[in-house]
Amino acid sequence: MTIILILALWQALSSAGLVPKYMLPSPLDVVMAFVNDISLLMGHARTTLTEALLGLVIGTALGFVIAVLMDRFNLFQKSIYPIIILTQTVPTVAIAPLLVLWLGYGLLPKVTLIILTTFFPIAVSLLEGFHSADRDALDLLKAMGATRLQSFVHIKLPGALNHFFSGLKISVSYSVVGAVIAEWLGGLSGLGVYMTRVRKSYSFDKMFAVIFFISIISLLLMFGVSYLKKALMPWENKNK
Repeated sequence: MTIILILALWQALSSAGLVPKYMLPSPLDVVMAFVNDISLLMGHARTTLTEALLGLVIGTALGFVIAVLMDRFNLFQKSIYPIIILTQTVPTVAIAPLLVLWLGYGLLPKVTLIILTTFFPIAVSLLEGFHSADRDALDLLKAMGATRLQSFVHIKLPGALNHFFSGLKISVSYSVVGAVIAEWLGGLSGLGVYMTRVRKSYSFDKMFAVIFFISIISLLLMFGVSYLKKALMPWENKNK
């Protein structure tokens, strides 16, 4: 209802001429721009989603491995964790030009940027989940002669799944945004390339259309993560 009210107020201000259309196109203009360019947007979205999902998969795997190693080896955690934090203090927009300079204008710099932005929430969330494991359960398994691997598989990993999916929701949204930012700097296709072209032609209705399209894609991916969580953690559904 809040979104509907905002859109209605936006349309009313635009229809009354209180806000010039060249500054802020009306929602109807944005919808028409989206419908007119839908085939072109879908083609660009295919490229962006390919980059985002590829970077997300690699970033998730990297974050998982780093979290496991930090949980297992205390010295590794003390050595790597500050560096991981440091990587997130550098703005993405500042890293992207360097990656393009080093790796060219192809797929590699874009996927690399997405990996750098998506592995961090996974690594930190999983590490927090591993550290919050039930100590009594771990001590019980240890007293029964369980190995570290058995304790990890039966206690730590299931207990960290909630943290993992929380981090994954953040990483999913970061992956799409990271792909768009990387595409701003060059490429033949992608929503970021489309956004750059319509911005240079001052087609702000198309600019808003692609912004909303990117937001919808991010929301759908986040809902997909929620659905995956329900499928892999059915016991959580029973507790609600």
